[in-house]
Amino acid sequence: SLDKAFRRLAQRVEVPGFRKGKAPAGMLERHIGRARVVREALDILIPEAYNQAIEEQDVDAIDRPSIELVTDEPLAFKATVPVRPTVELGEYNSVRVKREPVSIDESEVDKALEELRHRYAVHEPAERPVQMGDIVRADVRGVIDGREVYKEDDAELRLREGATILLPGIAEGIIAAEKGTPKEITVTVPEGERPLSGKSGTFTVTVKEVKEEQLPALNDDFAREVGEGFSSLDALRDRLRNDMRERLQAQAEEEYRNKAVGALVETAATIEFPPVMVEREVERLIQDQARHLGLEVEQYLANTRRTRDELNEELLPIATDRVRRSLALTRLAEQEEIKAENQEVDAEVDRLAGSAGEQADQLRKLFGSPDGRAAIARSLVTRKTMDRLTEIATRDGTTAPEKKSRRKPAKAAAK
Repeated sequence: SLDKAFRRLAQRVEVPGFRKGKAPAGMLERHIGRARVVREALDILIPEAYNQAIEEQDVDAIDRPSIELVTDEPLAFKATVPVRPTVELGEYNSVRVKREPVSIDESEVDKALEELRHRYAVHEPAERPVQMGDIVRADVRGVIDGREVYKEDDAELRLREGATILLPGIAEGIIAAEKGTPKEITVTVPEGERPLSGKSGTFTVTVKEVKEEQLPALNDDFAREVGEGFSSLDALRDRLRNDMRERLQAQAEEEYRNKAVGALVETAATIEFPPVMVEREVERLIQDQARHLGLEVEQYLANTRRTRDELNEELLPIATDRVRRSLALTRLAEQEEIKAENQEVDAEVDRLAGSAGEQADQLRKLFGSPDGRAAIARSLVTRKTMDRLTEIATRDGTTAPEKKSRRKPAKAAAK
């Protein structure tokens, strides 16, 4: 390797008194130094020796190696490389998870009806001080820790019981305010991650208009006005109740599937994987959190007032659990020989395009590429694997809930 290094360097380095490529090895070494020759030799030796060792030892590497130089004469190094995970599920057909029943509290139906009443309420001008339930038009100015942090003219403020406006205490502070008279409200920013946490200040609210909410009577006439219209108040209650049941069943199904994957992981005899997989998952989690807030990672770290090391430590257990769960599901798919056929991928692309509206052609082009189809196939395999795991976990008489209806919910239909 040293001879190869000398030959490569001789072609690139000019040594006074010699044409390029013609300088003797000793002269070249004196001109550029021994250290550079050794580095060049390592660049040649390590890839060749590493690839040879990987092939001879039948090592299934999944990432680049970490290299540690042992000696430079003779040249020797140690390579540490992450290998493919080892997953043995054990008796996964014994996985059982009990389903929790889904029940509807009638008080929740009453709350949904009350929300609809507020949505269909009429708002009339009122010449009196502000009361809870009003809609207020006002000029608002906020100063925290000596700095103006908020200013809006003609802001529309909806005062609802238990609802927060901007900061805790502002909604309650507006109560009894009179039109045209500024009212100062002392506030404190809640402790947490946001800027100015724990700091105090004043919000000044000058009411310009007060509107009183007049709720419709809760009867059959009201039911006929809601959404596409219902024949009676009882029919509207039934729809709201069914919508809630479907939503709760969907939530329960998601929780059930999470428990089933957890049980699969617990049943596994072996789940071993290199640390680099967790490191990648931590980085993915950080990027996802930053992207969710529309921030670059560095700005996200600055906003959370944490270093990358602190965030890494916080996310490590979550990332480790996600890696374990993903590996267990992947192994289950392999053992159950679950695959996505081409026609299934085609059907999924058609389904996605059918709901994409004007972007249908663009979506078809995106998922028509090899990478796009591969992504769809992975998604289908994951879905089918979860269905299979649910089937295993619900044996012995337990059943899965009915598929969710496609009809339009009453609340969503309300104008």
